[in-house]
Amino acid sequence: MSSDGPVEPRWHDPASDPRPDDPHPPDLTKNDPQSEPVCPRHPGRVSYVRCQRCERPTCPECQRQAAVGVQCVDCVREQSRTSRTVRTAFGGRPTDGRPLVTYTIIGLCVLVFLLQQVPTLNVTNDLAFVPGLAADEPWRFVSAAFLHSPSFLLHIVFNMVALWQVGPALEHLLGRARFVALYLISAVGGSVGFLLLADPSNPFSWYAPVVGASGAVFGLFGATVLVLRKLRLDTRPLIGVIVVNAVLGFVIQGIAWQAHLGGLVAGAAVTTVLVHAPANRRTVVQVTGMVVVALVVVVAAWVRLATVASI
Repeated sequence: MSSDGPVEPRWHDPASDPRPDDPHPPDLTKNDPQSEPVCPRHPGRVSYVRCQRCERPTCPECQRQAAVGVQCVDCVREQSRTSRTVRTAFGGRPTDGRPLVTYTIIGLCVLVFLLQQVPTLNVTNDLAFVPGLAADEPWRFVSAAFLHSPSFLLHIVFNMVALWQVGPALEHLLGRARFVALYLISAVGGSVGFLLLADPSNPFSWYAPVVGASGAVFGLFGATVLVLRKLRLDTRPLIGVIVVNAVLGFVIQGIAWQAHLGGLVAGAAVTTVLVHAPANRRTVVQVTGMVVVALVVVVAAWVRLATVASI
């Protein structure tokens, strides 16, 4: 017979059973050193690995790799619900450092430029912006920004270099979605700028094909100036670049300075909304503001085309 005395019975407490809706099921073996540690979510599985956050045993199925050690799936889920989404200074989602949107735009422009070299495709005539064709073929407002002069290589080279100089920084600060919206609205603004200043009575003006990303690039120039001013950085070098390019538009024949002006105004309007939106309502104000700017650009084009059609 054993002389250790009577063995006290162990009473089971139903309250200690894990509940399906409990985000942190209790560790039933924590206070019992004689029992093997088991996963609270899977009581039939023994696990000597503990969560770095709640210190409960966690089986391989419930383990999630953390910066140090592992965490259980419950802690990871709870942390994702309570942690705030990181944003840039202007409300965008931080990128991984790669300017994917800038890469994509440059790639599309180069691809379209190569297609323009194939005469049978007729890409330039089908996609260039022509004021007299804008009412019936509105896609030209956007497509022209991805075309360049097929016979002047420096046209695409200058525009892509300028895009590469300002695009990555803006994409990083604004976030990819806002950067895409800025670029497209600036591109359309460039086409609308040319439309508003074209002379319907002059066939060489009203039916002149316009191509190039320079309207959108000028929009990015204007955006960069406003972003730098908001960050209290020196804007004089970039303003000098804008002035020089604006002057060249008047001096060199064949440059559509109207598109430069339209893109610059549209890009500045969009960026004004992005950089001055209040932090507590930033996303709502930014999205609403960009929609309003886009509508103003579209309405301006519609009014111009309707006015010319009524003459």
